[in-house]
Amino acid sequence: MCGIAGLLRSDSRAPTREALEAAAELLRRRGPDSSGVWIEGAIGFAHRRLAIIDLSPTGAQPMLSSDGRHAIVYNGEVYNFRELRDELEPRTGRWRGGSDTEVILEAYARWGPACVERFDGMFAFAIWDRERERLFAARDRLGVKPFYYAHGPQGFAFASRPRAILALQPELSREVDLQGLRTYLEGGYFPAPHSFFREIRKLPPGHSLLLERGAISLSRYFDLRRIAVERSWVERDEADLLDELEEIVRRAVVSRMVSDVPLGVFLSGGIDSSLVAAQMARASSQPIHSFTIGFEEPEYDESRWAARVAAQLGAKHRSASLKVDALLSLLPRFREEFDEPFFDYSAFPVMSVSSLASEHVKVALSGDGGDELFGGYHYYEILARLGPLYRLPGALRRGVAGAASLLRDHRARLLAGALRQPGADAAFAFVRSIAKDFPPVLQQDALAATKSLRDLFAETAADFPPLAPTERGMRLDALFTLPDDYLQKVDLGSMSYSIEARDPLLAKDLVEWAFRLPVEWKLRGGENKYLLRRLLERYVPRELVERPKQGFGVPVDRWLRGPLRQWARERCNDAASYRGLPLERTRIVELLELHLSGRRDVHPLLWAVLMLLDFNARIC
Repeated sequence: MCGIAGLLRSDSRAPTREALEAAAELLRRRGPDSSGVWIEGAIGFAHRRLAIIDLSPTGAQPMLSSDGRHAIVYNGEVYNFRELRDELEPRTGRWRGGSDTEVILEAYARWGPACVERFDGMFAFAIWDRERERLFAARDRLGVKPFYYAHGPQGFAFASRPRAILALQPELSREVDLQGLRTYLEGGYFPAPHSFFREIRKLPPGHSLLLERGAISLSRYFDLRRIAVERSWVERDEADLLDELEEIVRRAVVSRMVSDVPLGVFLSGGIDSSLVAAQMARASSQPIHSFTIGFEEPEYDESRWAARVAAQLGAKHRSASLKVDALLSLLPRFREEFDEPFFDYSAFPVMSVSSLASEHVKVALSGDGGDELFGGYHYYEILARLGPLYRLPGALRRGVAGAASLLRDHRARLLAGALRQPGADAAFAFVRSIAKDFPPVLQQDALAATKSLRDLFAETAADFPPLAPTERGMRLDALFTLPDDYLQKVDLGSMSYSIEARDPLLAKDLVEWAFRLPVEWKLRGGENKYLLRRLLERYVPRELVERPKQGFGVPVDRWLRGPLRQWARERCNDAASYRGLPLERTRIVELLELHLSGRRDVHPLLWAVLMLLDFNARIC
């Protein structure tokens, strides 16, 4: 795991070592072990290393290929590098070390841009062809690792974070990307290719980039939109499916346990992380290391479940217990590491558990991806219920929505709002939105110039094969929320403490298998993640499996009415914080006062706005 940066100047002048080193310094927490700079002609690479595999100098970067033709900077892990190594032979006839970086270089020399189709892992890298003067870059299939870039008259710059690009090209505009901003205020994230900055792009997941003679072309090498569901699997024997799934998960976990440094697992006690931990324990000859954060307040604490799973698996378990308000102490580091406004407040518990793990290991496996692949979120259950209701006459459906809205249950109110939408895809955009039915906080001109979250979802879903509404929702989450919210949260939260987080449930084979699996094996008999639950029961008692999903809870609603009340008021009323942002300031202040009064909980949208204003005030 590392931090990468690079600059190709358009005026043929060499990038300065000082600029590259300054960019690398901003990536220090991503790679605290060593750094390197390589400059040739108009191009320069910078690298910060977190040494995980091949700790010797032969694994250092930037790295040249065995024949000297290609140079690389690379962030991530290619887990099948040993199998690829057996297929390849360096042009010099021998390997210099044992790193996957060297294998990527030789794979590119042999297969060219098509090499990425063979990689199973999380990665973001750039390769310079010294002979053709061509740059090739790629990002992993699901977007675990970040790759930002800027391309303009001054040249091409890329990095693991926007702040490093701004260090390389300080002349870049800080102007906001309007489409990214609208999606952030409706969905809670900046979706690729958009970032906060209009002139800085994200390379989308599953894409590669080619830069030659000043022109950029992007190619999609992985497209989960087109994976067809195997309807015949509905009739398959459950035990056979479980055996097949178990083997795929086992291989994914084992491949992600390859490390030359200590590793462990983030264990929440939920289905996904427990399954990963179970496979780790099965594959390890020694007790595995597991980590969780507990809270003194029972309504936020699930550490007891993690402890029971760890005991069942014989893990060496470590847990830190703290008051949930103590997470506020992480706000300064959060501001240092997150280079865009970030809505998802569960980043704070991720940072906290990463801090705990960093005292003992350098690598931690997680259960991320299981919800999107196997139907874990309650949004999918809402979609499943909506199908029959959408066949009702409009007036009757609106009557059902009105009755449901009278209930205090959160899911009933979500269902009511969804029923007021014109169709299932629009309903999914509604339940996934942080704005819900609140008035827009963007000015009208900005709204007119951009697309809504609903429109973005509809455009994307148009390329899906025939799917049930719940299956469409899972794919939309895998394309939008997973890479640009959840995976970014884990990447930045863990790298804030120089921890490499690995995601076995996002292995290439498992992702493809899961999206071929019919929804009947995901939502069944009132249970979500049905097949994963049955698989986990092979390893832990049923009572540890059959419990409500909890997740990382953070009392932002309470914080805003308590310790952050004055800060929130000052920020919402500070004219300077709005500079350059097309926001309805009066409407935002009204939303804040509505929340502070206790008449309605507005905290998701309000927190997103506050993170935006806070970020904007710091970069102006």
